[in-house]
Amino acid sequence: MIRYIAGVPLILFLLLSSLVESRQIFDDFLRLPSDHDFPRSNDVDDDQIGTRWAVLIAGSNGYWNYRHQADVCHAYQVLKKGGLKDENIIVFMYDDIAYHEENPRPGVIINSPYGGDVYAGVPKDYTGNNVTVHNFFAALLGDREAITGGSGKVVDSGPNDHIFIYYSDHGGAGVLGMPTVPFLYADTLMNTLKRKHASRTYKSLVFYVEACESGSIFEGLLPEGLNIYATTASNAVESSWGTYCPGDYPGPPPEYETCLGDLYSAAWMEDSEIHNLRTETLKHQYELVKMRTSNGGSRYGSHVLQFGDKDLSKDKLYMYMGSNPANENFTYVDNNSLHPPSSKAVNQRDADLVHFWEKFRKAPEGSQRKMEAQKLFMEAMSHRIHLDHSIKLVGKLLFGIEKGPEILETVRPAGQPLVDDWTCLRTLVRTFEMHCGSLSQYGMKHMRSIANLCNAGTTADQMSEASAQACPSVPSSPWSSLHRGFSA
Repeated sequence: MIRYIAGVPLILFLLLSSLVESRQIFDDFLRLPSDHDFPRSNDVDDDQIGTRWAVLIAGSNGYWNYRHQADVCHAYQVLKKGGLKDENIIVFMYDDIAYHEENPRPGVIINSPYGGDVYAGVPKDYTGNNVTVHNFFAALLGDREAITGGSGKVVDSGPNDHIFIYYSDHGGAGVLGMPTVPFLYADTLMNTLKRKHASRTYKSLVFYVEACESGSIFEGLLPEGLNIYATTASNAVESSWGTYCPGDYPGPPPEYETCLGDLYSAAWMEDSEIHNLRTETLKHQYELVKMRTSNGGSRYGSHVLQFGDKDLSKDKLYMYMGSNPANENFTYVDNNSLHPPSSKAVNQRDADLVHFWEKFRKAPEGSQRKMEAQKLFMEAMSHRIHLDHSIKLVGKLLFGIEKGPEILETVRPAGQPLVDDWTCLRTLVRTFEMHCGSLSQYGMKHMRSIANLCNAGTTADQMSEASAQACPSVPSSPWSSLHRGFSA
């Protein structure tokens, strides 16, 4: 009898184990396919995440670049609804759009045709001429003493914290634009990220980049092992795209004469607004954004790429962006892919022309507004023609009529950085600009050609001589003016 009673606990244990295992199998059978992809929302406790930090950067100014500041303001609203505190969100934006005379809704910025105001409440940490590469790096490194102007807010992060960086603007091979000079060069960005990693002041960092040729910022430069995961709006050789532009469907409200957003940016933000970020991973957002940004494989789209420590893509989005409680009952399923937002998109580098043309088209015949729009359009076109011609001529002067174009158009194999000597690239850019005027936002498309001249062994003296022949004088166009300083 004693032996029988002693055996009861063992039998009960085996029965209970069997029931638990059966229940687990039953639960697995009942789960949606999405539940297999996403562990339960409480798998990671908020206390384990540390502090979430975000740095948001709009790298342009001018009303024709409305969309970049709209993107950044929208990103702020997504993070704010996700629970991030203003003290942990650092915003860089020139802040010349909301109250610009061209803005049909003064004090309001929208990022989509049906969207509300995204400008309200946005912290103005670094505006105007304080939106600089220097301040961005200092803020990211937590170096308050190095900050010049602005709020002085920095990423004062610790080893258990998570950092999200989002950048939106024009770009070129190896560079990202800023509303001030110099440009943000890929090598200095990479050195800063490595310094941040060496300081042991974050657990993981996610970087989203909206810009033309943005893949070149990380291609061959971002190593594994830094706990950094990056995605880019385009590969290393193609443009990114503006969306919700005049002529699009859906387009902006009729009173707007500019693009409201960017294709990649609209994709990740609109995805973040409708999904449960406690269950959706970086990888799933990447796949959805990649599909939408390709725009069905049409010519109005680009190839979204990922770089760095791709294992981090398994992380839940809320570890970086927080989570809107209103979405936490949302169940992710595979057919929730975002659809392309418009019938077509506008090449980032042509969005200014779209604005000038729309302004010209709508203005009354013979009006001052129509003449001004025509002048702006012609100046922009003249600047483009001048730069395109000058770069081609420099290549021919240096390497001959046949070999010159071949060298300028060379694209290195995937996995290799743009240039071997970044100091040479800066030197040749500065030398070219001294004779031929500023590259400006359009001229960033020629960064690869100038990098190729470095890779082919061109010296500063040779570049100076060729540029002087190609450009006997610096053009007087506002786009070519050097009054703001050099790009490098």
